Amino acid sequence: MNKIKYIVSGMLALSLMLGINSCSDDFLNEELTTAYSTDYYDTQEGLNDLAVALYGNIRYHYAYEWAYGTTNYGTDEFSVGTDLTSEMWNNYDSRLAPYVSGAANKNYPSPSHLWDQMYYGINSANIIINSEEVFTDADLKQKCLGEAHFLRGYNYLRLAMQYGGVVLKLEPTNTVERYFERNSAEETVAQIVSDLQAAYDLLPEEEFRGKGTFTKPLAAHMLAKALLFRCSERNDEWNSTYVDADLDQIITLSDYVITARPLASDYGDIWDWTGVDCEAELLPEILMAAQFNADASTSGRFMNRTFCYPIAQYSNLPLMSRTVAGGLDFQRLRTTEYGCNVFDRVNDSRFWKSFKTKYRVNNAGDNEYGIENGDLGVLYIINNKDDNRFDVSELGEGSFSYVDPNTGKVVPNVFVNYSNGEWTAQNSGNNRFVSLSKYEDGSRTALKAQGNRDGVLARTGETYLIKAEALVRQGNFQQAIEVVNELRARAEFDEGEDRAHHADGSQAANGGLDEPYDAYTNRSSYYESNNIPETTAASDLQIDSYTSLPAVDEAILNEMGITGDYNRMLHFILNERSRELFGEFLRWDDLARTETLIVRAKTFNDEASENVDEHHFLRPIPQSFIDGLTNDDGSELTAEQKSAMQNPGY
Repeated sequence: MNKIKYIVSGMLALSLMLGINSCSDDFLNEELTTAYSTDYYDTQEGLNDLAVALYGNIRYHYAYEWAYGTTNYGTDEFSVGTDLTSEMWNNYDSRLAPYVSGAANKNYPSPSHLWDQMYYGINSANIIINSEEVFTDADLKQKCLGEAHFLRGYNYLRLAMQYGGVVLKLEPTNTVERYFERNSAEETVAQIVSDLQAAYDLLPEEEFRGKGTFTKPLAAHMLAKALLFRCSERNDEWNSTYVDADLDQIITLSDYVITARPLASDYGDIWDWTGVDCEAELLPEILMAAQFNADASTSGRFMNRTFCYPIAQYSNLPLMSRTVAGGLDFQRLRTTEYGCNVFDRVNDSRFWKSFKTKYRVNNAGDNEYGIENGDLGVLYIINNKDDNRFDVSELGEGSFSYVDPNTGKVVPNVFVNYSNGEWTAQNSGNNRFVSLSKYEDGSRTALKAQGNRDGVLARTGETYLIKAEALVRQGNFQQAIEVVNELRARAEFDEGEDRAHHADGSQAANGGLDEPYDAYTNRSSYYESNNIPETTAASDLQIDSYTSLPAVDEAILNEMGITGDYNRMLHFILNERSRELFGEFLRWDDLARTETLIVRAKTFNDEASENVDEHHFLRPIPQSFIDGLTNDDGSELTAEQKSAMQNPGY
């Protein structure tokens, strides 16, 4: 199947000037060198090209530090690794402000990044929506309008999730405007729902431009997500008149998506990436993905950098060196204790298909232990608190004390989660942690080259959890369990499955990595971690009743002090979202909208726990936007007016 090929178009030079500051000094040069005359967008051909160019806007979500800083930091799943580039987004300290300052380096995300780029795409969508009379081909008109309504609704949803009510700009702008009024959260969400409903009505089921095209099932998924956002706790002051109808509609929409775009048969299929346009990128389950490839001429401004952020440092360990196959170990996102323990690691294959726990030696040189390239070089043992097999004082980097039972050779670098009942995973430092491997990309032509794999932004696995949460909000707890059980069935190990197999995108390097040896291995520490006999039996993750949740969930609920059927089930769904969607750039939004951010960050994220409070349910409105505003008569805003435009607490 062909994938969509979009153009990097100068149409974005017409972008809405809400944020005067650019994220990059060469921004205008890059765009204007390919700019069309604005007259081009008075033609059907021009509007169609503009609709194709909309797909470039979603690449933003897989580019640079903001991809993880605004979505994964400050939650229960991740904290800060040794690199402190964006730590203010995790720690909620005074540097997280309308102007971010005092960062470790200049790569940190600013509150203006998401704001500017979402309005950038909104303005492009506005041009299409407000030019529908230009189209002469009715079918093309419907599809292009569907794409434009989808992107506008999606971009406003991303803004509302982070900032609350924002400025609703529904007509195109080709000049600087400085007078805007901020809409309420209710008005903003109503516009989101209207746009996504229009996209659902207009878009066809098939991917008419090739793989990656916006479709009716995608619009249904995102509309359900927007309705769930409206029903969530953060909007309780005004959402009561919507909830009943919204929840019913969410379930109907979710059922449609689940039927139209079924799950991949194996969870690992989504992350078993072997190269550009491989089978993993073409799965029906993937509803929306930022499109990347190895063609430099279509790279545009935003390039995939997500592969390097959740990777622990291995390149400074004995007998190891940094390579494309091992990954670019930037150590930004440190997996938390919760992130490991939310999984039933004996029976749930999702942990072992999401995290890398072994590396091969790739820089053996001469050593006294007889270790060769290709031997086990780094081992992460993800054990339980009651496991007393290990004394951490005898393990760690360069310990050469643990013997690999498969080869009889010592392993130079061994890290365990628990030693004598204590969490010791970071005893060697915050650069040592089990690494999320979902975004690894071995197809890169150089160590620091940009990634080529698509960035998954929505998939049917989440649709099940949207439906389940809607059922919880209706009080239909057992029905919610039944929906989650359908998803958990996919996560079970199959009869005959090799439970210690691991695959990630690093395998795309060097034609498969068997020769020459490199750091990647397709083995996990499943058996070393779980300390059970080898088995090929099927596993079981099914839950009988909402009154008796799995042991891993009960432990988490008890640690947070969660009681009552509704709260227990809501937190159970959030746990299940971690298991299914770990690290998929959704977590902060989910915790903020459900107002569970504080209890989860305080319980499971030591760096965030001291500062996080209620005002962190929203992000600061960019000061660059507020400072650029005027009144309707052109006069400057007063300090009081500027303060009124800002979210509370900033």
